[in-house]
Amino acid sequence: MNRFFLPLALALILSSCLKDELPVPVHERGDGRITEVCMGTSYQDQLWMDIGTGSVVATNLKTAWDLAFESSPNGWRVQLNGSRLMTAWDRGVLDLAQPLDTVGMFAGRRIDAPSGVPDSTAIGDWRGSDHVFIIDLGYTALGEWLGLRKVRLTSVDAVRYTFSSARLDGSDVVATIVPKDPTRDFTCYSFIQGVVPIEPTHGTWDLVFTQYTHQFYVPFLPYIVTGVLSSPRTRIAVVRNADFADLSLGDTLQYPFEDRRDAIGYLWKTYSFETSSYTIDASLSYIIQDGEGYFHKVRFLEYYSDQGQVGCPRFETEPL
Repeated sequence: MNRFFLPLALALILSSCLKDELPVPVHERGDGRITEVCMGTSYQDQLWMDIGTGSVVATNLKTAWDLAFESSPNGWRVQLNGSRLMTAWDRGVLDLAQPLDTVGMFAGRRIDAPSGVPDSTAIGDWRGSDHVFIIDLGYTALGEWLGLRKVRLTSVDAVRYTFSSARLDGSDVVATIVPKDPTRDFTCYSFIQGVVPIEPTHGTWDLVFTQYTHQFYVPFLPYIVTGVLSSPRTRIAVVRNADFADLSLGDTLQYPFEDRRDAIGYLWKTYSFETSSYTIDASLSYIIQDGEGYFHKVRFLEYYSDQGQVGCPRFETEPL
């Protein structure tokens, strides 16, 4: 009898201790919802969304910022505003005040990969190089070109970046300090406004509905597309040809999750040149693991508002 009860008692005690040490958070999952967001008549808005609440936590004009600086203490990467077709061209070690031309820029320019892969940025690892980059500032929502700016990134430490910029002819040389904002993954900067609070703070957003630059290869052309990018804290599983109603928490073990920013991307819709309209790919669903660790299934339903405005994705979300 002792041989039977002693292991049982130990198991009960151990189980009780584990429950105290590893508590499972209680979370009311709720019902599904249908949400519609609109990026504006000219796709001028970026909309930052918390998938758990279905709320847009921040909105900004895509022209409100130019560069984004990685905010972590060890961060050094600098990103371009891909929603405007921005590019960067590395001109090597030059005098910033020296006039430059743009001969060869079309072949030499680079974009930030929308995947968010750290080693696939247009500027790349600039530390210690003293290189000058010609930055094409891209276009407004109405297609107006915003011009060029020369930039030399000088230093970075745990709390700040320093860089200098000038016009293409070498005039208007300005030295700038950008303090890192530790509450955000990236600190955004505008050549007009200075540091601007664009990206929402940690843990408050999962997806951003926006235009962004995608690299096409046939033909080889960077091009503006409209879609969904995700937070660095969000993981996405793409589900093809599955019944949305049947997707369950168990399916999170079946489908591989990705942390690419463009895992949802833009291919959930297709454009017909014959009808000059978009249709939704009904074969696609997504399982999203948000920044809090909870899972949601998502599918797109429409790309037009009830009034016929394009750029208004309507989608169904259900917690798992």
